[in-house]
Amino acid sequence: MEISVLTVLAFSTFALLMVVSGGIVYLTAIEWRDRRRQDREKRENKPSRRRSTKV
Repeated sequence: MEISVLTVLAFSTFALLMVVSGGIVYLTAIEWRDRRRQDREKRENKPSRRRSTKV
């Protein structure tokens, strides 16, 4: 069975497309997780504002 150059190029192009797409999904998920962590830390470190009650 003979494998043509175009077939090899097509399969390698598809494989590279999958690798790049997977990398983009990975980086997006990491950025989303990091942003959530930073927002949570900001809320925890934010001083609470209590209303003073005057008697």
